[in-house]
Amino acid sequence: MRVRTTLAQRISALAVGIAVITALLAGVLAASLVHRSNTDAARGTLGNLADVARAAADQGPNAENSQVRARGILRTLGIQSASIDAAGNVSTNSPLLRATLSAADVRTVLATGSLSVQRRVQGQRVLIEARGTRTGGIALAQRRSEATAATDRAIRQIVWALLVAVAGAAVLGLLVAVRISRPLRRTAAAAHALAEGRRDVAVRAEGPAEVAEVGMAVNTLAAALSHSEARQREFLLSVSHELRTPLTAITGYAESLADGVVPAEQAAGVATIVLAEAQRLDRLVADLLDLARLDAQEFRIDLLEVDVEQLCRDAGRVWAGRCAAVGVRFELDLPPDRGRLDLPAGAPGPGTVRTDPARLRQVLDGLLENALRVTPAGAPVVLATRFEQAPDGRPLVVAEVRDGGPGLTEADVAVAFQRSALYERYRGLRQVGTGLGLAIVAGLVNRLGGGIEAGRAPEGGARFTVRLPAG
Repeated sequence: MRVRTTLAQRISALAVGIAVITALLAGVLAASLVHRSNTDAARGTLGNLADVARAAADQGPNAENSQVRARGILRTLGIQSASIDAAGNVSTNSPLLRATLSAADVRTVLATGSLSVQRRVQGQRVLIEARGTRTGGIALAQRRSEATAATDRAIRQIVWALLVAVAGAAVLGLLVAVRISRPLRRTAAAAHALAEGRRDVAVRAEGPAEVAEVGMAVNTLAAALSHSEARQREFLLSVSHELRTPLTAITGYAESLADGVVPAEQAAGVATIVLAEAQRLDRLVADLLDLARLDAQEFRIDLLEVDVEQLCRDAGRVWAGRCAAVGVRFELDLPPDRGRLDLPAGAPGPGTVRTDPARLRQVLDGLLENALRVTPAGAPVVLATRFEQAPDGRPLVVAEVRDGGPGLTEADVAVAFQRSALYERYRGLRQVGTGLGLAIVAGLVNRLGGGIEAGRAPEGGARFTVRLPAG
């Protein structure tokens, strides 16, 4: 199994890595610049001493004595020197100059009067400066390490300072990582607690803005889960109650039939009651299945070009008969002029939408059944369709169901499409279905890419308006 590093470890490693890279670059650049400048300064200083020694050697009536005095002065300064006579002979007690000053160098001094070179002896760099004099020349030599001892110490101090900076960066990175990771660990623990079923989880918003936002998001999730589960519990209690009612009736009558308690002349009536309760139970189960399918990704939508006006005509023929059977007036309200809406060039027609005709018919049937249930005899149920223009200029096809029933309050409109909201509010006060019909209708309309709203109808009852993009 792959071992995952912690955020603190990664931030610390990143801080140390950046500090090490920065220190290496800064150290290399600083050491290179200091080394080069120190070498140049040492060569310049040795060259100046060579110029001074030449001037001292050329002073006085006796050039040899003057040169001896100059070499003595150089010796007191720690500079090794050698005398060169006119014949090119080198006189010196310095093994360094014997090892580094070549015959070619002597000829260069005698010919040009100046020499400035670097040589490597036994792994050490040696600086050589020579100048011509009246008697021949004088040569100076100094190890670079001796000339730049002070500045080399400065380089070592720079290196130590950079190492301290790396260590400080590592400590600082660790502190920052701990500060960031601690609230994240708490948030992770809260998320695990949510997964285990706890809903009283609260994460303190601390740390950087992004980390605090994650904690607040977990708090929001906990509240949403708690609210959702409370609604689910209420929904399950409501469904359980509705399932129990027809099941109790069916069980009671079935036991009576099985025990022979029901007389033969009453058997047909009992069977009718059992059938009605079974059909009620079937409707409830069907609604539950529709809700489950709407929540699933595999919910099938077959898109076709659909004439909504014709769809409403077909639905009207069915619902006119159902309404007449219970004394309710059915009205079909269609637009008188199909060409009154300005459509883009090439649009199929003002009443055409690309949708699933079976699902749209299911929406209309659900709204009409809901309207018929609450509309008293003599009052109207209206199925209407019309055309509208959306605020952005898009043409819309509107299908609307209105009724002359008791209608909806403003509070009802706000929760009309929530599962069992109106059912719990009006159970026992008016005719209600399973409490799931409007939730199913809203889910279907959303899946079809449209919108639905509830409101008051001019007929005095409820109004449900479905809008779908035309063309």
